[in-house]
Amino acid sequence: MVISRRTALAGLAAGTVALAAGCSDSGGGGKGAKASPSPIRAVDPHSTQSFAGVKNPLLLQVMAHPDDDLFFMNPDAQHLVDAGVPVVSVYVTAGEAVGQNWIEGMPKAKPDKAAYSSARHQGLRQAYAQMLGLDKFTGWKKSVLDLGGGIKAETNELANGNRRARLVFLNIAMLSEHDMRLPLLWERADGEMQSMVAKDSPCTTVCTYTHTALVDTLAGIMDQYRPTVVHTMDPDPDYQVHDATHPKDNDYGACSDHRDHTPTALFTWKAMSQWVADATKRDGHPPRFVTTSFRGYYNQRWPHNLPPEVVEAKHRLVEAYGGDPKWNCDNAAGCGDYGQGGDRPMKNRKGWIRSTHYRYEGATAAPGTDKGGRLEAYGVLGLQAVRWQESSAGSGRWGDPQNLGGGPLAPALATVTDAAGRRLLFGLRFSALAGQGKPDTREIVVLEQKTPDGDFKDWQKLGNPEHKPDRGRRVGMPAAIATPDGRVHLFVRNAGKGVSSRVRESDGKWGKWQSLHGQEIQDGLTVALDADKRVHVFGTGRDTVHHWSQEKPGDPVRAMPLKGLPQPGGLPGATLGPDGRLAVVYRTPEAVQPSVYRFKPGSDEVDTSELKSFDGYGPLDAHTLAVRGGNDTVMVLGRAISGKVQVVDAGSGDASPSVSPDPYVAVGTPAVLTDGGHQLCVVGLAPDAAPWVWRP
Repeated sequence: MVISRRTALAGLAAGTVALAAGCSDSGGGGKGAKASPSPIRAVDPHSTQSFAGVKNPLLLQVMAHPDDDLFFMNPDAQHLVDAGVPVVSVYVTAGEAVGQNWIEGMPKAKPDKAAYSSARHQGLRQAYAQMLGLDKFTGWKKSVLDLGGGIKAETNELANGNRRARLVFLNIAMLSEHDMRLPLLWERADGEMQSMVAKDSPCTTVCTYTHTALVDTLAGIMDQYRPTVVHTMDPDPDYQVHDATHPKDNDYGACSDHRDHTPTALFTWKAMSQWVADATKRDGHPPRFVTTSFRGYYNQRWPHNLPPEVVEAKHRLVEAYGGDPKWNCDNAAGCGDYGQGGDRPMKNRKGWIRSTHYRYEGATAAPGTDKGGRLEAYGVLGLQAVRWQESSAGSGRWGDPQNLGGGPLAPALATVTDAAGRRLLFGLRFSALAGQGKPDTREIVVLEQKTPDGDFKDWQKLGNPEHKPDRGRRVGMPAAIATPDGRVHLFVRNAGKGVSSRVRESDGKWGKWQSLHGQEIQDGLTVALDADKRVHVFGTGRDTVHHWSQEKPGDPVRAMPLKGLPQPGGLPGATLGPDGRLAVVYRTPEAVQPSVYRFKPGSDEVDTSELKSFDGYGPLDAHTLAVRGGNDTVMVLGRAISGKVQVVDAGSGDASPSVSPDPYVAVGTPAVLTDGGHQLCVVGLAPDAAPWVWRP
């Protein structure tokens, strides 16, 4: 039997009891939780200081274990490195598990945690050397990084032209004294964990980490390297029913992720909030960065969303990381994490390598236009909501970001313009992110304009469709749509993986949260109006795309299953087609080409057409483009296999897509719209945390 570090963790779970409704640890040694010895420093939602200027891009990734980035954060990281963005990858734990680096055919040896940790470090060096375009056995510069407060860590550096990587190993033992593990370090004010020394590491200091020390360390790393893009893990993973169809495998408690992934993400988000608060107080302006959070073992629970070409690109890096005991890598402790070498990740029934999912779905720069025809883009910068505006209509030049506050916010906003022309912004706020026995809560918030193109009111709390805080952490990103009758409909995925809604009436008053029921869906809701101005909501289910709508305009939205829509492998785009039918576009599992499904509301007939030249992966967006002197058409936006942005006319048969030029590198998800001059525009965020507009 092959003992990988993930399966070995099951042995570490003895004596630890998972909360029945949650994903956190309730057992272990140590005293009861007590108040934090220092006040929580966090983003002030009322803070609206201007942002620092554009700086050179840098990607910072924070992972629980070596290989979390390769399995869960790629291909995004690879595309940024290919674009010349330096990367700093921080690994919180030593990844030592039970110290077994063994595969079938090898002679068994005594467990050696220091050696296994070292072998995994070597595997990362092999993978990142390959990512930089070098031979995997290229030598790295190894040194010790002094992180202050008595904390030291091993760091490895390598460069190939403008491609540069730094690996930072905090190397906290996954199981420290008194049965202390990362979930407990997050939850307890008095918890302590120790780092371990990997074999032949230049860092021989054993460091002690408290909750506060780990937050300070991560915030200090952020302040030292000043990233413009931060990759984190999933702080609030989905609940997962474990049964014969869905065995628990490596999940922790009642959630679909690893016990170390979740607290690592929580520590990272708390550190980002602290960094922003401290830097703003010190420098007079918040740091300029965008964030992407990635799902973990969630990948196992839904149909795979990556086509073979993208999976193979991920596998080449994981294969280099896994290594082989026969390799000569000049690391006495081992040449990788052998359980992940060869074709093992491709054969693993859990399929972690075959998907990449964002925790917070939505456009990173949600676009719109003002009354003068200028483009606007709304996003989250430094955990605060921002607005960028085009200097003049059609110029393609953006002004400085206007800080709208509201933070700390998840990385995307939903935006609509109501029937009176007033802009509304919706976000998911980390309303409390404390740990140490204190609250961890999330809430939906809204920011409304007082008048069209006018100033904004104060942020308004819309609460959470879930009443229990732990369930409230599982809610998804808001999606909204305005109707001609003056209403605004707000939708979120709830903890039960269904849809909940609130409606703002034409008089501006919000109704209560209502459950719309329906089948389980992934996060990433798509909303559209049909020709009769009825609301339609689409969600990615396990077997089909699920649908909610109205019998007639003004009626309540309810579940209305559609027939003829096949199993989805990715998030759909939807828009009103020129013939009055709704067009829904998505890929089936592992497919490279999407299809467009057109239907008339109330009819069971669905027409299907393939976008045969639109090879790619990831979420799709659809937009109706008015064509002067001709029929309107449906334009589809997505990523090519290379990661570049592409658009295609879905109504022109086998038309070739337009692919973005090299300068248009997108972080997260771009969006498509029509500007004031009726020209198609694609809006995205660049690696330097500045928006761009591409007019194909």
